[in-house]
Amino acid sequence: MSELSHRHPEPAPRWCSCAVPDGDAAAPSSSGLSRRNVLIGMSAAGALAAAGWPGVANAAPGDKSVTITVMGTSDLHTNVVNWDYYKDATYSDSAGNAVGLARVASVVKQIRADRGADRTLLFDAGDTIQGTPLGFYYATVEPVTETGATHPMAAQMNALGYDAVALGNHEFNYGLDFLDHWISQMDAPVLAANAVHAGTKVPRYTPYTITTLKVKGRPPIRVGVLGLTNPGVVIWDKANVDGRVEVQGLVEAAARWVPVMRSEGADIVIVSAHSGDSGTSSYSGDLPVENAAALVAEQVAGIDAILFGHAHREVPERFVTNLATGKQVIMSEPKNWGQRVSVFDLGLEFERGRWRVATSTAMTVNTNTVVDDPEFVALVRGQHDAVVTYMNTAVANSTEAMSAAEACWKDTAILDYVNVVQTETVRAAVAGTPEASLPIVSIAAPFNRAASFPAGPVTIKDVAGLYIYDNTLMASVLTGKQIREYLEFSAEYFTLVAPDAPVDPAAWTNAPTPRAAFTPDYNYDQFSGVEYTIDLSKPIGQRISPLSYDGAPVADDQRFLVAVNNYRQSGGGGFPHIATAPVVYNAQVAIREAIVAYASAAGTIDPPSFHVENWKLVRNGVPVF
Repeated sequence: MSELSHRHPEPAPRWCSCAVPDGDAAAPSSSGLSRRNVLIGMSAAGALAAAGWPGVANAAPGDKSVTITVMGTSDLHTNVVNWDYYKDATYSDSAGNAVGLARVASVVKQIRADRGADRTLLFDAGDTIQGTPLGFYYATVEPVTETGATHPMAAQMNALGYDAVALGNHEFNYGLDFLDHWISQMDAPVLAANAVHAGTKVPRYTPYTITTLKVKGRPPIRVGVLGLTNPGVVIWDKANVDGRVEVQGLVEAAARWVPVMRSEGADIVIVSAHSGDSGTSSYSGDLPVENAAALVAEQVAGIDAILFGHAHREVPERFVTNLATGKQVIMSEPKNWGQRVSVFDLGLEFERGRWRVATSTAMTVNTNTVVDDPEFVALVRGQHDAVVTYMNTAVANSTEAMSAAEACWKDTAILDYVNVVQTETVRAAVAGTPEASLPIVSIAAPFNRAASFPAGPVTIKDVAGLYIYDNTLMASVLTGKQIREYLEFSAEYFTLVAPDAPVDPAAWTNAPTPRAAFTPDYNYDQFSGVEYTIDLSKPIGQRISPLSYDGAPVADDQRFLVAVNNYRQSGGGGFPHIATAPVVYNAQVAIREAIVAYASAAGTIDPPSFHVENWKLVRNGVPVF
């Protein structure tokens, strides 16, 4: 039976050992250190004790209290070892952070040894299988779905003994079949209570799991964990989920399932949510809130702790008061890529035949003062080495060096190269169709200011450093008026600058907007194929000069074929018109791979042959540069 053909009552999926809530059976997801951030060395017990972390209580058998420890990671993004594939070197940043699940493993092993494995749990809050070239490689270049190999993230997470893993939005990037395959390789339950079969309320994935801790001398402790993913999935991966998966609001799903978990005997309820805690969204419309973790704590009774992620921030400890019960719900977000591990200490008391949380604290443990666990490095060594070799494969020779260092405020050759590849790929695809007569323009954004192509051999590593996301290429039709309004929206990326202010372009970027406190570089879209200026001395909505195409003014009703990535076309960033524009081309071609193929076919990258300065920044009509 197809996923869309049923509307009658159906059981939970066969891999879900969960109860279905009554009434639903018929209706078929602050960077930096703080006082609670802990650095640990190779002796966990001493370092944690020095930080004020309570030690293991030596209670007598039958004691009615116990402390359990819940560890959590999030946004690992296929970082398996402490390595930067774009730099082909050990990972480093200005704060001295380290990355990778092999580094996390050292921390987890130490904490288990200190606290006792019988009173510890390990969860993850999602965004696991995408993010580095390693993730891309084993999804598309040498896909584990075809080779039969174990995905490196599954191999490491299984070896580390995760107790449950929630789905993040990036888990859907490679399609549902790939996701299902990865889940089948995981020993831990993979959870997403709010990702349901389209048109029903039936979860497509396991909603929750309940684990029993057996601490010597204590009654069994039943800990339930509910997994929630991000509603933005239906926008950001529309091509993969449309008509197949819908994502409910986190509050709605938690309110549905937490009572079920309690009725199933969970003494303690923890939520693992791939959702930030700001209460805001990067998208508009009636889609449920993107960053809703704090709203769940506030509005859903019966939750003891929330591990959350998605925002790539570090929140060592936060308390939110539940409006119904007045109870303080503890929350923590570990910094992304394995840079931190969240650690909750929950002090439990046994009353009236059940355990309850009497005290709770949380902190984040920094992974930069331990070394990669050699067992976990060895586990993925062959796969890691294969990706390093792949990344260092030369694809073409560049006649001169190119850099993205100024791509956020100047029309650069390196970003033009992305646009020329997108334009030519779309041009070849629409040949012989009615759309072939339309002028083609292209959209690209400066994803990585550190990207560069050297003079001489350009490798896949260089291309991946320029185009760091796993986007695919699409083409839609926009009018001249729509393109102008799109550009006005993009120009909100810049602050308002006085005509005579000192030239400081780096300080003019990433401006706050009515929708967000910060505009990331990837939301500054630049067009090739049309000519325009951006006047920074003008207010928002009045910055784009009259557009021209091929030397002539663009009419409001003039139609253009627009090469665009799937994230933007699906509505990512909230740009006007593009999400509702007619789609002409969608062959699921990965843009990074298109760049590699284009460069390989040409053999030479010659900036003078494609770099056209078609836009510039001005103030009161005077060019900034």
